[in-house]
Amino acid sequence: METTTDYYQYDENATYQLDIDFSKYVPCNVGEAWQFIRSFAPVAYSVVFVLALVGNILVLCVLRRYRQAQCGPCSYSLTDTFLLHLAISDLLLAFSLPFFAVQSADKWVFGTAACKLVGAMFSLNIYCGVLFLACISFDRYLAIVHAVSTGWRRHSCHAQLACAVIWTTCLGLAAIDVQYRQVREVNGVEVCMMQFPQESSKQLMVGLQLLNLLLAFALPLLVMLYCYMRIFRALCHTTPRRQKRKSLRLIISLVVVFVVSWAPFNCFRLVDSLAVLELFEKDCQMGRVLDIGTVVAESMGLAHCALNPLLYGFVGVKFRRELGQMCKVALGPRGCQELGSWWQGSRRRTAGSFSSVESENTSRFSIMV
Repeated sequence: METTTDYYQYDENATYQLDIDFSKYVPCNVGEAWQFIRSFAPVAYSVVFVLALVGNILVLCVLRRYRQAQCGPCSYSLTDTFLLHLAISDLLLAFSLPFFAVQSADKWVFGTAACKLVGAMFSLNIYCGVLFLACISFDRYLAIVHAVSTGWRRHSCHAQLACAVIWTTCLGLAAIDVQYRQVREVNGVEVCMMQFPQESSKQLMVGLQLLNLLLAFALPLLVMLYCYMRIFRALCHTTPRRQKRKSLRLIISLVVVFVVSWAPFNCFRLVDSLAVLELFEKDCQMGRVLDIGTVVAESMGLAHCALNPLLYGFVGVKFRRELGQMCKVALGPRGCQELGSWWQGSRRRTAGSFSSVESENTSRFSIMV
């Protein structure tokens, strides 16, 4: 590191040396990070938006088709109810991405009101999405390990109550964005960002990051790990060996995809929180790594809302059958010939939820087929 050294001669007998490292006081050059973000983020956000839009709209259309054949507001099973709310949450999250894609490509041009609204919608559905995933795993745990799916199905309005509690809680958390999001100029570019009061900026920033780490990653991950481990142990005693391998592959896929999607982003946020608390010195190089790494990791996490329809919807036998029938109605038999093999294995008419196997009264994993 280059050092500036000056000498001051006050008298012939005394020489004073001033040795100060001024480099730490020079503002960091963020041009490289900005250039990468401008080229990467708009493309990543746009791809996630398109995939999430198509996948989650298909989920909603199939669920609506199923709902029309049922009677009563509580006709869905618990898993179907959580899948419905998960698709809505992921779809709303996807709708916020084009705004941030425009900001990344140029600047925030939508005004302060839109900044608060879009930021709140983004945070709301980040929290809701992962909590609904935890609810799905807990429901499957109850249905398979404790065999209570029949009783829960008769009272599936309880699932609506649980979803209402999640939405209300997450709305309260999203109100933080409404309160503190502002349009600010950063390095000559207007961006929509959280702007906390100066006297409590550090405490609020770190507290919000740790809250996000707890509610949007650690807690859902612990619930998923516990529930799926208990599910697999139960299946080991009741299913054939081949079916156990399929169940294990699916369980590992669900957990690994969640961890790979969200763990990097939360790791970067945790490191940033430690730097804000001044537990270690954050130099320009580390700042550059955190800026670029956070954007890439955040895109990986957001991609999870595009993967959820594949992981929790399309793997279900009944979902594929209903989607095939919907395709035949919309495009005709000829338009769906190429897709015939896709739902070939789902010719048997099944009962229960889209994410279930032949019956929720069995002890088989609900989304393993």
